Amino acid sequence: MPLTSSQSLKKTGDSLLKDSPNTRQEVHPVNLKIINQFFPPDYAATGQLIEELAHQLQEGVASVEVFTSQPGYAFDVKNPLHAPRREQYEFLSIHRSHSAQLWQNHIRGKTLAGVLFFLRSTLHLLRSSHRRELVLLTTAPPFLPFLGYVVSRFCKISYVCLLYDLYPDIAIELDVIEKQHWIAKFWDKCNALTWQQSRAIIVLSDTMKDRIVAKQPSIAHKISVIPNWTEPKVIKPIAKNQNWFAKEHDLVDTFTVLYSGNMGRCHDMETLLDAIIRLQGKPIKFVFIGSGDKRDYVQNEVEQASVTNCLFLPYQSRENLPFSLTACDISIVSIAKEMEGLIAPSKLYSALAAGTPIAAICPAHSYLNDVVSQACCGATFRNGDGSGLATYLEQLSHDHDLVKDLGQSGREYCVNNYSKEKIAQDYLQLFRSLTSSELSMSKRR
Repeated sequence: MPLTSSQSLKKTGDSLLKDSPNTRQEVHPVNLKIINQFFPPDYAATGQLIEELAHQLQEGVASVEVFTSQPGYAFDVKNPLHAPRREQYEFLSIHRSHSAQLWQNHIRGKTLAGVLFFLRSTLHLLRSSHRRELVLLTTAPPFLPFLGYVVSRFCKISYVCLLYDLYPDIAIELDVIEKQHWIAKFWDKCNALTWQQSRAIIVLSDTMKDRIVAKQPSIAHKISVIPNWTEPKVIKPIAKNQNWFAKEHDLVDTFTVLYSGNMGRCHDMETLLDAIIRLQGKPIKFVFIGSGDKRDYVQNEVEQASVTNCLFLPYQSRENLPFSLTACDISIVSIAKEMEGLIAPSKLYSALAAGTPIAAICPAHSYLNDVVSQACCGATFRNGDGSGLATYLEQLSHDHDLVKDLGQSGREYCVNNYSKEKIAQDYLQLFRSLTSSELSMSKRR
């Protein structure tokens, strides 16, 4: 039986076909294969995004196949869950390989799982290379796009790279490896070959595009900026006094600041922590939902400073997200200064859909400044400006009407720009264009 998480996604792809009642016959058919290591019931963000995209696209293309792995990253390791090896929907099929569930809480275990998935994906792609498919390769694991170049050396395939983050740049900025290390140089060379051979490259922000173009100006024409998305029909404002999550955690009558998602090394938690300490004793509660390398650090710093108005909770299930994301008065989004253009936090879009104002911690050149400004949904603060952030949060805690107006403005902007249906159209338009171009070139030959 298909998984509950997949069943919960209704086939709304009909919205992609509104341009014509006979779209499937009038346009060149797209047979799409998506390769991504994570997929629900794994609750890694990339997996959930790929699931939503696949379901949204299935009525707009001829077929969609997802090749993924068994849950092995973001799930309850004490109760391992094995998902069905195969699932079939009308125009969507899901094929899961085996996964390595060794040392999942350590970098070596995650690396091993990524390498094994890369190898299994290589075999899968070679076996199916006779099909005329457009292959979408993500950066989960980070080196997966290189698979497209490797397989293209043995057989003819058309592939698109979807870059959720940029490596080895992230590893270099985090001092995991040095810029002149042979691994970094080799990875850059692999990226160059992969991107040059690809049909297209999808990135999540303009600053991410700028990073790539600075390295390889010749591929600028291949790069499309398509942001992540959310489901405003599912995540929508809920009054705290009608929200069971807010009631359960005693958040109804307290001005609540929410950080929901990964608390990793790519995120600026230090500026938020500074603001929390400055607001000690104020009637403001800070809620952290999720995990990551910096969670223990933040929790320890809060305890050492004797701060008592912070609540730390684990990742919430998909069913709980509409309630956990709306059980607050303002949401925090952050990017570490050196990470701008290397990552793009997907928590931004769900926070906008929830109708909460945004306080974004980011550098001056971040794309978040433009989003928050255009959406009129809050304010941005430079990395290290804990004082400014604290002042803003205290101001909002005394101005309920401003909180409401900012939240409504942000949600309206989200519905118009970041809905799943809107972003899926952008993907579909790109895929159809690539397929049409390839068929035209084949005819000329």
